[in-house]
Amino acid sequence: MKVIKAKVNHAGGYRCEVTVKDKCDSSSFEITVDATEGRLRVEARKDLSCFVIEGAEREDEGNYTICVNNAAGEDKAMLFVKIVDVPDPPENVRCASVGEDCASILWDPPAFDGGAPLKGYLMERKKKGSSRWTKLNFDVYEASTYEAKRMIEGVMYEMRVFAINAIGMSQPSLTSKPFMPIAPTSEPIRLNVHDVTDSTCTLKWQAPERIGAGGLDGYIIEFCKEGGTEWEVANQELCEKQGFVVRGLPVGEKINFRVKAVNIAGHSPPAVLSQSVTIREIMEYPKIRLPRELRTKYVRKVGEKINLTIPFQGKPRPVATWFKDGEPVDPKMVNVRSTNVDTILFIREAEREHSGTYELVLKIENMEDRASLVVRIVDKPGPPTKVKVTDVWGFNAALEWEAPKDDGNCEIIGYTIQKADMKTKEWFTVYEHNRRTNCTASDLIMGNEYMFRKAVNNNLAMFSCFSVDLDHKRSPFKEKDTSCVPKFTQPLVDRSVVAGYSTTISCSVMGYPRPKIVWKKNKMIIGQDPKFLMRNNQGVLTLNIRKPSTFDGGKYSCVAVNELGTDEVECKLDVRVATDPTDPEKK
Repeated sequence: MKVIKAKVNHAGGYRCEVTVKDKCDSSSFEITVDATEGRLRVEARKDLSCFVIEGAEREDEGNYTICVNNAAGEDKAMLFVKIVDVPDPPENVRCASVGEDCASILWDPPAFDGGAPLKGYLMERKKKGSSRWTKLNFDVYEASTYEAKRMIEGVMYEMRVFAINAIGMSQPSLTSKPFMPIAPTSEPIRLNVHDVTDSTCTLKWQAPERIGAGGLDGYIIEFCKEGGTEWEVANQELCEKQGFVVRGLPVGEKINFRVKAVNIAGHSPPAVLSQSVTIREIMEYPKIRLPRELRTKYVRKVGEKINLTIPFQGKPRPVATWFKDGEPVDPKMVNVRSTNVDTILFIREAEREHSGTYELVLKIENMEDRASLVVRIVDKPGPPTKVKVTDVWGFNAALEWEAPKDDGNCEIIGYTIQKADMKTKEWFTVYEHNRRTNCTASDLIMGNEYMFRKAVNNNLAMFSCFSVDLDHKRSPFKEKDTSCVPKFTQPLVDRSVVAGYSTTISCSVMGYPRPKIVWKKNKMIIGQDPKFLMRNNQGVLTLNIRKPSTFDGGKYSCVAVNELGTDEVECKLDVRVATDPTDPEKK
């Protein structure tokens, strides 16, 4: 008896046959499955018995026994039926890590390999929200981890995987959770030491040149001793600023520092100081940074508040001392307060005695720096002195005075003079900024009594008032005779014009009473002809001739007449026809 094992190529409808052939002349078959119909059945033929499984399923896999017997005895045969299929989908597809344009994908093998060894996998990806899958490999990939490349940073992706065996390709796995390719930033730049003390080191740097879609969450600052390999983290939480003070450092040790930028993708490459830093106080020469506005005179009014802040540099902390006119400042008059980086001179209410030259001395051991500033407190000036009226004539009065004895600690830049009628007592400004100590008041009314006051100008004002009597007799007024016979001061001028182009002739005349003007053409009076426009503007006489023709040529005259006499001027007007320069006959 020969036993043949047959394999089913697909579980969905192919059949499996187990054939047992008997070489005896007469035999009978006794088998456990004796049904002749159904999915599992036996088909008996002469010298042949067939065991048929229709539509093989995975549960049909296992060991089968066939038993034959006759009068001579019994025989049994064992056979194993193996059911093969495409594998199940891979499981637990996930993203392990991401880069700027790549991602590492992991998955677990399928729970059932289909009864045949796995050959490998095929991977696909797509953008989140899209329905278009892109194949990542065309050859079977054997490993269960894959690095997907050529991705766009900041875009969400999804992955799925297919398993392949000798039978075929599985259904796709469940889609992975969305992931985004994001790269760490580049390293911070321009890392430098800003300050060092006996136990601290202040570092400063600038943001990375490339940040990317992952943004920038902060910085990690690390340090280690020179020659060491273990880096310690200086900040418990991410530093969001571009500067940090590392504290608690051992005195005198040489320390290396580095800074990393951090975002969702991880840590950037470190920015490392080019050389180690010795932890000790650095001696720095004292330097006063006097503000620009204090390099000239500092002027304030009496009663104002003075608050001068002078920044400086120096290590260790400098000692700041203030002097006024060579003597230490009086703490009862001036308040002084100093910090590590500046000193403040404060006066609550300025007085005249606060004026003077102040000097700041900055010392560190045997090194020092000095700066001086001049403070001037100004007040209202005193009133002008020796004010008097030196002369009165007509509608005018001449005033003189002397400068005030007290200039208010500020240069006198001028005087304001005002007048007021004693009847109305309303003040009117005569001069706004008179720089001299005398002036002339005009437009006064004869017979009225006036008082004047003066304000001294040095940004403040103080007035001095006095009265002046202007009651003078008026001299008799004699009217001047302005009568004048008409006389032309500018004559008419001969003109030559082209026909069709408007022209104007003009002259000027004087005379009182105002003379009457008559225009004539060829001794004939020009009436209200619209071709002619006659004007008289303050004795300037014009005659406008609109588009004259050859007929309008001739002699024009202007006559001025009043009760005292007559005057006349005359000119010649030539009107010519325009010629064509290209016409030889007209030439």
